[in-house]
Amino acid sequence: MNQYFSETLLWLFVINLGIAYGAGLYEKRIVLPLWFSKSIGGGLQVHSEAMRQTNTGLRFWAFATTVPLTLLTLANLVIALQSQGQRHNWWVAAAAITLVERIGTFSFFIPTAIKLMRPETLPQTASVLATRWIRLNYVRDALALVGWLLALKTLSLPS
Repeated sequence: MNQYFSETLLWLFVINLGIAYGAGLYEKRIVLPLWFSKSIGGGLQVHSEAMRQTNTGLRFWAFATTVPLTLLTLANLVIALQSQGQRHNWWVAAAAITLVERIGTFSFFIPTAIKLMRPETLPQTASVLATRWIRLNYVRDALALVGWLLALKTLSLPS
């Protein structure tokens, strides 16, 4: 039973990471151009109304990654730390890298997106904040990809 539970958690982790990575690519290509555009001065113009209308955080991410991926990451980290054999290091690395991505999401990306949605609370440096958000999003995507690939490698190894 314990082996079945661990295997199921790993499978769910791999599947959810794949969804998260693919959805991140979709958001970067389709959604972010609606939220941000180049201004005449070379910075970014923030379209707060478009961010509020699409509200992908509540309409998609909360159900796809914010809650499930975070819980799966924590559960997989606990199981991975207790695992032995060939999977151990790969599994711990996958869960740890994904945990770093999750911490970044909760500590920077979610609060920053909320700030950018509210034009009345936007600092005068909204363009700088938006630029930082977009640049760091590449790092977040890279972490998600590496975590996913490591989790896939873990799944390919004998339990």
